[in-house]
Amino acid sequence: MAHEEQRIKNLLRLAAQQGASDLHLGVGRHPIFRVDGKLYPLTEEEVLTPAVTAAMCDAVIAEEKKKIFEDEGQVDFSYNFEDKVRFRVNAFFQQGYVSLAFRLVSSEIRTLEELGMPEILYDFTRVTQGLFLIVGPVGHGKSTTLAALINEINHNQEKNIITIEDPIEYVYEQDRSIVSQREVYQDSKSFQLALRGVFREDANVVLIGELRDLDTISTALTAAETGHLIFATLHTNDSPQTIDRIIDVFPAHQQNQVRSQLANVLLAVVSQRLIPKIDGGRIPAVEIMIKNHAVENLIRENKSYQLDNVIETGSELGMISLDKSMAGLVKSGVVSMEAASPYAKDLKNFQALVKDDVWRQSH
Repeated sequence: MAHEEQRIKNLLRLAAQQGASDLHLGVGRHPIFRVDGKLYPLTEEEVLTPAVTAAMCDAVIAEEKKKIFEDEGQVDFSYNFEDKVRFRVNAFFQQGYVSLAFRLVSSEIRTLEELGMPEILYDFTRVTQGLFLIVGPVGHGKSTTLAALINEINHNQEKNIITIEDPIEYVYEQDRSIVSQREVYQDSKSFQLALRGVFREDANVVLIGELRDLDTISTALTAAETGHLIFATLHTNDSPQTIDRIIDVFPAHQQNQVRSQLANVLLAVVSQRLIPKIDGGRIPAVEIMIKNHAVENLIRENKSYQLDNVIETGSELGMISLDKSMAGLVKSGVVSMEAASPYAKDLKNFQALVKDDVWRQSH
């Protein structure tokens, strides 16, 4: 056990040193790092056995999480490595054996400028209520962007901020705001119970790690209506899909009312992808939809399929389509066409945008 504990610590230290975003441990294979979106097996390390992955899990999992793991076959938790680096961990069974996925969470909370995100997003930290959503696939920086926004409020405003996460990722150092961080299953039995609590906790700003189900979404909409500024994530691909996902969670007889509620409280939807850069590392490309009268009406009228047209024509408000954002990165020589193309929403449109930019540069 002591040997496996040392081995996992060595791997976590190496992951941090190599700039890996993830470490994967599974029976029958070498440990694997993910760096800049690509997987790299550590072939100099021994292939992992069932006894080794089980011992490694024991070395990092907290006692109170073990029962959840045994009962449910998977569990999320955070692991603070030598008080220097935090990891978000998912332990799960695979063909009866223990597997582990570690996501490195930087101890430093970077600003939007440092992340390469549009600074217009700071505008939404200065409103007093509403719902701001960051969406996109797993591993594309949603939590990192949200942390930048929460920390902007923390450093510049006197607010009571409550985060509800599973598990806690970024840890905030209180500045001008009060910051209370609640971990689901440790500090509260569920997202929904923790979210209900904010009504009695004098919260101004609430970060919800993920809008998962009807109860959480319903409570979040009510909180946004009643004077709270809500920041949350969803695993959807773009703005129209996000609107549809929220509405579709509700029973049919409630959907018209929810459309009206969402149209009222929504501030913006930001969809982001991390695209590999030509010189290494990754940079975000974003779709930004900011609520205006047109967006509000389309949500109310169940015409989310027309939202892309509003985004295309809303640049003066700060809106941008994902394809246009990526075309800008290609045009400026930061990313290649080959790296960006798999993320294009409409490949022909994306290629036309890049060609148009090239044509304009040459005339």
